[in-house]
Amino acid sequence: MNERRRKSDENLARAVLTDPVNFLAFGFGSGLAPFAPGTFGSIPGILLFWMTIEFGLYVQLGVAAALALVGIWICGESARRIGVHDHGGIVWDEITGMYITLLAAPFSVAGWLLAFALFRLMDIVKPWPIRDLDHRLGGGFGIMLDDLVAALYAAVVLGLYRWLMI
Repeated sequence: MNERRRKSDENLARAVLTDPVNFLAFGFGSGLAPFAPGTFGSIPGILLFWMTIEFGLYVQLGVAAALALVGIWICGESARRIGVHDHGGIVWDEITGMYITLLAAPFSVAGWLLAFALFRLMDIVKPWPIRDLDHRLGGGFGIMLDDLVAALYAAVVLGLYRWLMI
């Protein structure tokens, strides 16, 4: 790794670990993963979902809405502070998308693994109109929206899976 790249990575890590907004946007540091930050960034969404299971669906829907609304500001502000729109390490949108996808998943290890795989697939492949949303919208809303639609697609597939398995 060249010296400039290493220095840039160190500066980014310092900015993430010392700034509360960046720390949240980068998924409590998970977005600093050297590869597949979106995949690693989805893990806190699973943990958060697990922590809210006992509260019931209505509370979980409220948590999902709060994650999405707060995420618009967090993602936009973090992008502004680091000077890169939709930096790959900004994973609050993946946390939120994963959380929303799990709302539709069967409560089982297999169901959650399927939810994880489907959400990551939709987020990576970006079927229409996700790719268009990703390229056309700026700011925190643009950062969040493509992952929210990816979560919706994954949830629809999970719903069909559950319906077919009844």
